[in-house]
Amino acid sequence: MARLGAALSATVGGIGWADGGDGVGETRTVRAGDKEKELTELQYVVTQEAATERPFTGIYCDHHGDGVYRCVVCEAPLFDSGTKFDSGTGWPSFTEPLAQGRVKEKEDTSHGMRRVEVVCASCDAHLGHVFPDGPGPAGLRYCINSASLDFGERDEG
Repeated sequence: MARLGAALSATVGGIGWADGGDGVGETRTVRAGDKEKELTELQYVVTQEAATERPFTGIYCDHHGDGVYRCVVCEAPLFDSGTKFDSGTGWPSFTEPLAQGRVKEKEDTSHGMRRVEVVCASCDAHLGHVFPDGPGPAGLRYCINSASLDFGERDEG
């Protein structure tokens, strides 16, 4: 935790490491149900401390695979690649979750703003936020941190 206090700079626009790195080399263990999961430092601060990765830096920002995006902590399926779109914001964006009940919404009043936080319904990992400016029928944009996601190709079962 000392590294976080000394080296992590949190802003509304995202997090960055004071040493210029991305925190990827270090890992932390979290419990997901009855299993333990190793997360990179970036995955940990995003999913467990509700941090935000810097825009246009995540591995899934410009990702176009055909499959399912899962929670990096508990592996619950969250979003289908067919609902992913380029919002120009710098984070993976989706028009809707894979199915009702896969994500939960919470009021977020941090940073002097009023937003709706999105968390994994299975393990409460922070995923990102949902905004009412999306292109789909519901008009929603699920703006999700790449660090909170894993991806599985459709043929992987």
